[in-house]
Amino acid sequence: MMYDLIILGGGPAGYLAAERAAGDGLSVTLIEKTALGGECLNRGCVPTKTLLNSAKIFDYSKHGKDYGVHFENAVFNHGEVLARKDKVVKRLVTGIKAALKALNVRIVEGEGQIIGKTDGFNVKVGEDIYAGKNLIIATGSIPAIPPIPGLEEALKSGLAVTNREMLEIKEIPEKLAIIGGGVIGLEFASYFNSAGSDVTVIEMLPYIAGATDRGISDILLKTYAKRGIDFKLDAKVTGITKDGVEYVQNGEKQSIAADRVLVSIGRRPNTAGIGLESLGVETSRGAIVTDEFCRTNIPGVYASGDVNGKSMLAHTAYREAEVAIKHILGKRDYMRYNAIPAVIYTNPEVAGVGETEESAKEKGIDYIKSEVSMMYSGRYVAENTEYNGICKVLVEKKTGKIIGVHLIGSYASEIIISGAMMIECEMRVSDVKELVFPHPTVSEIIREAIFKL
Repeated sequence: MMYDLIILGGGPAGYLAAERAAGDGLSVTLIEKTALGGECLNRGCVPTKTLLNSAKIFDYSKHGKDYGVHFENAVFNHGEVLARKDKVVKRLVTGIKAALKALNVRIVEGEGQIIGKTDGFNVKVGEDIYAGKNLIIATGSIPAIPPIPGLEEALKSGLAVTNREMLEIKEIPEKLAIIGGGVIGLEFASYFNSAGSDVTVIEMLPYIAGATDRGISDILLKTYAKRGIDFKLDAKVTGITKDGVEYVQNGEKQSIAADRVLVSIGRRPNTAGIGLESLGVETSRGAIVTDEFCRTNIPGVYASGDVNGKSMLAHTAYREAEVAIKHILGKRDYMRYNAIPAVIYTNPEVAGVGETEESAKEKGIDYIKSEVSMMYSGRYVAENTEYNGICKVLVEKKTGKIIGVHLIGSYASEIIISGAMMIECEMRVSDVKELVFPHPTVSEIIREAIFKL
């Protein structure tokens, strides 16, 4: 049978593409080698947020007296947290499978390999071959493993782990070393710090949180340093031994003891061994090259999600999947990457969208900024005892357009969409001043920042 669409990969880009395509009447086969939902649902976004929510509740219990609520003998049970995580994941995966089956999407379990094109694009799974008029490659990404001496042996012994294995460890490590101070490393640092581990984060850069606005990331660093996380910045890991991690900082060789080492230096597109060469799909540094319609250089072949390396976020994958399907259906749409929000689900949360001060300066954008304390929000003050959150809004000086919104504080992950909409719709300061924000909400902090301009 010739399908209208074959999708290789059942993560956010893959399963949403299947939903949208089948919902518009296309016949669809979705091929996934492990579990529907991909890395995000099974080993990333959702599991980590489940763990972090439990950690946040425990944090509140430790500081309940600050709110007039006294907890006696609060206990953090990591095993029960893991059990709840598994339950949440299973429920969501079951929901996705049910939704796809209701739309008559054929779900094929197994490892797919592209084997070329005849009348359609052919993908082999085991001994079976599936053909489609169009092909979406959505094979996601995998953890990047750096060439650190001793790392291979440490991974084999279980001393070192990636985010996948970290979500399954049964006991809270006494001493946890995290290589990489990006989003993944910081979220795990947040969880295990709350759970009782002695956490050390080793980062090559002189700051944490990657491309996050520097003023925001500095506040996050100071907050967690105060809570006991030890940050080794401008530090290069030189080796992993049975006792821990060796690194160089300020020209000096140093080491820290660890009974578990998390390797979280980033992710890379999962393109090896899937048969791209059989079609001649163009790649660059391991990522599939795509245009604004998510098309590859081969007509009828698209790539959505982490595999194209443009923006390794699940919500970007969703959007790219929709753009690809619309193009297949002949509907006008295209990708814009300037208003995609990013979130770090630590406690406090960090969220940002658009230009940071660093990126604006690098691009030569003449901007003005407004930065206000979260204490300008009545609800924030009512619900928090730490008042170190801020909201920063960047505006293009010439046009008055909002070009960046950045927050650190409670509800940041839920508020940031308003900043994304302002940037996407090219709103000016004068436009935002006419919007009505509900009161009392933490979201009003954006209005406060706008009126300071």
